Amino acid sequence: MPEAVAIQGEAGSFSHAAALETHGPAVHLVTCATFVDLFRAVETGDATSGIVPIENTLAGSVHENYDLLSAHALHVVGETELRIRHCLIAPPRTALPQVRRVASHPVALAQCRHFFLTHPDVVAVPAYDTAGSVRDVMSGKVDADAAIASKLAAELYGADVIAEGLEDHAENYTRFLVIARDPAPREAANKTSLMLALGNTPGTLHRALGVFAARGLNLTKIESRPLPGRPWEYLFYLDVVDSGEGIGPAIEELRAFTSGIRILGTYPAR
Repeated sequence: MPEAVAIQGEAGSFSHAAALETHGPAVHLVTCATFVDLFRAVETGDATSGIVPIENTLAGSVHENYDLLSAHALHVVGETELRIRHCLIAPPRTALPQVRRVASHPVALAQCRHFFLTHPDVVAVPAYDTAGSVRDVMSGKVDADAAIASKLAAELYGADVIAEGLEDHAENYTRFLVIARDPAPREAANKTSLMLALGNTPGTLHRALGVFAARGLNLTKIESRPLPGRPWEYLFYLDVVDSGEGIGPAIEELRAFTSGIRILGTYPAR
């Protein structure tokens, strides 16, 4: 039986493409209107796992999802990187000069700023989803002539691709995390995502980073997020790739001087 995988957005979205990448073609999509709904679907068992975009090479980090990882007792069990190719998509026989309003998710619109600068008569229309924008353009449910989304969305909803490669830079990738209620098997797991609360003591962040450097552990990501209710204190999200000696001793050393530590997941690095 196909695994139930929760995504934010509709079939044909880039999250759908990421789900195909991580789970193969036999997936049952659980489409969610918001990321909050996605986390809730996994937490309640409506979906076995979820696909969560966490950062993009052009638009940066998806801060909402860092905060949701902190707020929910779920595990990161995998990851994938997806090349994002934005297409201008419209009903059949639509020509580019006819397009005056283009709908898409705000993140996708932000990745296509050059297109709007070179087409000043075209208005960007923010929407909740890329693929959903294509569906709504085709059904007349949105005040737009076209949408920006994936070629997969055009194929699913019977639309035409007017133009391809709308992204501002060809090196446009989004990293997705796979989240689930249970942790990943330890076999072949060599990447750990964790969160640290360090307090506001001088030099604490430097000392924490030194723990990884001293053991030759590759710190591939660090992100800070405000700690609710504690002004000017931050929660640090880190991704660490294990060099072979194991991250366990580093975690134990960190526990001695951090005010809080949580392992989000240990899983195979992409």
